[in-house]
Amino acid sequence: MIRERFLDLVHVHDTLAATLKTSLWRQLLRYEFDVKKIRGQGYDGARNMRGEWNGLQALVRNDCPYAYYVHCFAHRLQLSLVCASREVIPIHQFFNKMVSIINVVCASSERHDELQIAKADEVKRLLELGEIKSGSGLNQVGTLKRAGDTRWGSHYNSVCSLLNMFSVTRVVLEGIIEDLSHTTFAQRGDADTAYGYMKSFEFVFILHLMKEVLGRTDTLSQALQKKTQDIHNAMELVSSTKVSLNDYRNTGWVSFLEKVTCFCNKHIIEMPDMSAPYISTRYRPRKKDLHVTFEHYYRVDVFTSTLDKQLHELDSRFNDHTMELLSLSCSLASKKINVDEICLLVEKNYPEDFTEPERNHLRDQLVVFNVEMTNNTKLSGISSISDLCNILAETQKCETYYLVDRLVRLILDTSGFNDNNREGILYIV
Repeated sequence: MIRERFLDLVHVHDTLAATLKTSLWRQLLRYEFDVKKIRGQGYDGARNMRGEWNGLQALVRNDCPYAYYVHCFAHRLQLSLVCASREVIPIHQFFNKMVSIINVVCASSERHDELQIAKADEVKRLLELGEIKSGSGLNQVGTLKRAGDTRWGSHYNSVCSLLNMFSVTRVVLEGIIEDLSHTTFAQRGDADTAYGYMKSFEFVFILHLMKEVLGRTDTLSQALQKKTQDIHNAMELVSSTKVSLNDYRNTGWVSFLEKVTCFCNKHIIEMPDMSAPYISTRYRPRKKDLHVTFEHYYRVDVFTSTLDKQLHELDSRFNDHTMELLSLSCSLASKKINVDEICLLVEKNYPEDFTEPERNHLRDQLVVFNVEMTNNTKLSGISSISDLCNILAETQKCETYYLVDRLVRLILDTSGFNDNNREGILYIV
């Protein structure tokens, strides 16, 4: 079984990458570790960690070229994608507004009750009009969900709940504004501000955009949070998510705008003339005297920019080198391994861990091992690289296929698949 041993907890006076590396090296040398044997490192998404040139991972690679950096496989992926999208200023402002709306409406149990009563009345009215269907599990009265900066999937759930409760949320806000006897001027002022947000086209536009974006990444986020990883399916999900986001970026604008337009017409929200010049004190065109329309602003500076941030974040976490390591893991744990592919990846990624004669002998071992994978019931039943490591040890085939066993351990150490919720790890073999 893979074991991770906690070594120490060290206080640093600042979080610069150079300071972190100095402290890290000092502790490793204190415990007499050979830093040249570092084969993997994984951190969270902070810039001082993942920076390509000056981040901690890059500084470690300068001394240990085979200390491959794999972004923590599942660490709060959706939260990281939310943070990436908030680099677009209107998206950041949207999330602040959404928090404000939910705080006003859910400030007390009385308002929460008003919200659910209003939703129940809306469902009853829509059923009478035939706009929705009745049935078991349908039309349940929900509530607004708060987004938490430490809870996976909470932002997506929060966006979906506000979309579902949009009309009744406005009804409750109107009630607070008009209730002079039971509310303070501050409460009425906050409600009026929140109501103004919900009448804004930009707020509605981004509400729908985040629902589409987070919805496309939610399946991947949920899959990567599972304790037992199916790496092959995870790779396919990563690729599919990237393709889905990229396709939506390139071809989804027209259908998306139609959906937003329909929603605005239904809820009597004023839409701007998309061909009119866009003027805002916060907006500066990229080129001087450039004529910017509302459509250009919403399509390029909000819609496209937000999707670009998501794609960039996914590319950062799952770059070509990471996908190669995942591919190597999948190949060894598959029913029929590709010997040539494995040997090429070994030669490329682990030149210091196998001599030239060992690489030749590894090929011979893999050919025989491939046959035994089919005929041996214990080996043919494995589903992950971790399972393969365990079976090799249990059956003592790690001695027969000692080079295959070494490769399996290197992959586990490099990629850190045995624990997908760690951050700040070095794997030393």
